[in-house]
Amino acid sequence: MKSSDEIETTENKVVKKVVVYAVMVALVFISAMMVVFQVFEYRHDYRELSSYMRERDDLNAEWGRLLIEQQTFGATAQIGTRAVTQLRMFSPPAAETVVISLPMTSEQNK
Repeated sequence: MKSSDEIETTENKVVKKVVVYAVMVALVFISAMMVVFQVFEYRHDYRELSSYMRERDDLNAEWGRLLIEQQTFGATAQIGTRAVTQLRMFSPPAAETVVISLPMTSEQNK
């Protein structure tokens, strides 16, 4: 038969093994939870990045439209300047302006 010291030593070994296994299981669980958290953060950050990239693309498109608009307005002024300088065109004074009114057609009378 085993002595009480041997039984106590065996019990201590079993308790140590149980504690070690419990700690290992806890660490594996914590590690798994950290992986889940990291995946969640990655997806959240990727979604945010995609949103920012969409916003950037929208802003670039708007910037392009604004540049075209600016060039259009600049071209209008340039056309007016060339008409005056190269073609010597001008707006007639009010005294020389004649307004011609067309007779009304039957469709316009309705």
